[in-house]
Amino acid sequence: MNDPFTASLFSSALLTAFLPGLFLGFSLIVAIGAQNAFVLRQGLRNEHVLAICATCALSDAVLILIGVSGFATAGARWPWLEPLMRYAGAAFLLVYGLRSARSALRNGAAGLTPADREPAGLLPALLTCLALTWLNPHVYLDTVVLVGSVSARFAEAREAFALGAMTASFLFFFGLGYGARLLRPLFARPASWRVMDGVIAVVMWAIAAGLLIG
Repeated sequence: MNDPFTASLFSSALLTAFLPGLFLGFSLIVAIGAQNAFVLRQGLRNEHVLAICATCALSDAVLILIGVSGFATAGARWPWLEPLMRYAGAAFLLVYGLRSARSALRNGAAGLTPADREPAGLLPALLTCLALTWLNPHVYLDTVVLVGSVSARFAEAREAFALGAMTASFLFFFGLGYGARLLRPLFARPASWRVMDGVIAVVMWAIAAGLLIG
């Protein structure tokens, strides 16, 4: 006789934990950053969109799982980890920003339109995506430390909270990657790609500067 009541309480607990996880997940990834800019660019070019979105979402899921599982104290155990990731991430972002700046300043912007450009290889795209994700110390602060800390408030429904945060990542990255096609008429003009590359370069360098400043 108590089964329906117990199931109702269980469902309510899951919902009250799932929704906070979903909203927190969205709030952490909706701001433009190196990873989001790369996903948007791949979506506009229609290059390996499924693989890139899946890589970003699955990486987030792994990091969320690590944080919720109680490994958010890794930085305290290994003090050298944070500066190592910070400087490695800054170096990568500086180089990637330089590539974008060169593309933006290239005369004539030849080959920047999606229809006229040969797609880049899948492996280089995935390696770039993984580097932008795993070499960014901010992702550990947000996804591992913050999500892991907040999940402690949902002791019995921590899994539901993590699932909510993971769901936000999947919805956001796939929405960004595949929704970018709506902007393709605008980016049919080479000038738009030059502006896009310039913005990406500035974003990359700003994040790198923030990492170096600490």
